[in-house]
Amino acid sequence: MTGAPVGDLVAAAVERRTAVPSFNVIGLEHAEGIVLGASRAGIPVLLQISENAIRFHGGGMRPLIAACRELAEAAPVDIGIHLDHIEDAALIDEGIALGSAFGIGSIMVDASTLDYADNVRTTADAVGRAHAAGLWVEAELGAIGGKDGAHAPGVRTDPAEAASFVAATGVDGLAVAVGSSHAMATRDASLDLELIAALAAAVPVPLVLHGSSGVPDDVIREAVAAGIRKINVGTALNIAYTGSVRSFLDADDRATDPRKYVAPARDAVADLVQRFCEVISPALLSRKASR
Repeated sequence: MTGAPVGDLVAAAVERRTAVPSFNVIGLEHAEGIVLGASRAGIPVLLQISENAIRFHGGGMRPLIAACRELAEAAPVDIGIHLDHIEDAALIDEGIALGSAFGIGSIMVDASTLDYADNVRTTADAVGRAHAAGLWVEAELGAIGGKDGAHAPGVRTDPAEAASFVAATGVDGLAVAVGSSHAMATRDASLDLELIAALAAAVPVPLVLHGSSGVPDDVIREAVAAGIRKINVGTALNIAYTGSVRSFLDADDRATDPRKYVAPARDAVADLVQRFCEVISPALLSRKASR
């Protein structure tokens, strides 16, 4: 299949009252594991490439996006490509310029660490240009001037402010602060499910949950039921990947061929992606099973 339009995948999730599983890519093996896990589950997913990942690869996004595009086109399930947490203006411009012609279906314009007025202005400008290029746009509404934006400890998104932000910017999806945090290594985050429901009622675009690696499975299901329509997972994949590599090298201190320990690490990513897909989108799985 060709790379799927992200807007279509999210719209389908809205219609089915489920969510699009979205996984962060660091390297080729991450992307291969994600696609393998999604293919096993039979669930459409997003391959997400963050600004941090782009910096890790030397600051250019083309090589990694090209690899993701090739994997998406060969996959038996719909795979979308999303640029995640893009703050740098030059990278926003590059992502928009490459656009859908290069396989990119959406971009998250992250101005959440700016004050409200600057966040609105920066986001609205990018939205106009991204929409002209055919991209679906996500943004984040965070604390005013907060170092960690919407995911600083204790920060919560106000429904009325969120509705105003969406109206002022024209974004297609909104990442909200409801209790999760980035880079959690434990799965004990407590989400404000009542706030999610209130935000879903107040905001006319799909809601996005970041920091989902730290959220227990049952709470993820409850968040989807309350109105979350896109769920981002990154750290959990890294824990699985690194844990597999560490176990292999601990067991064989003479190993030198990276293929020997990267292959099981890639499989660990695939296994975790499959499980997350089954947690996030059980409605899709039950439909497939009944056919």
